[in-house]
Amino acid sequence: MFKIIVLFACLAAVVSARYIGGAHGYHLEKYHNSHPKFDIHQEDYHHSHPMYKFRYGVKDGYTHDHKSAWEHRDGDVVKGQYTLDEADGTHRVVDYSSDHKSGFQVHVQRTGHARHPHGESYVKIDQHY
Repeated sequence: MFKIIVLFACLAAVVSARYIGGAHGYHLEKYHNSHPKFDIHQEDYHHSHPMYKFRYGVKDGYTHDHKSAWEHRDGDVVKGQYTLDEADGTHRVVDYSSDHKSGFQVHVQRTGHARHPHGESYVKIDQHY
């Protein structure tokens, strides 16, 4: 019996919320015409000429975190590069570009030789917390 009462109370709350809450969620022409309209010129955005350049780098001797990146954009032409030292000791260089004619192009280079500790257990590695 208690479940039926709770069910009817929930149903009554949902039905009455439409009338108590006002016109939220409903499109009333009178409500929409009373607010100022913002005139967004999307043509201005589409005809703008985006242009930017950025560059950053990290060289941390303590953690041995070495990486860098740069990117240039002039209109619809984007060119960039990022580099990083991998955990295995190799160095990765990624050059990329993008434009309407050739799409997204990427060239990845790895230099150096991968070094892994052979036969060592992780238990024997000195841990610093």
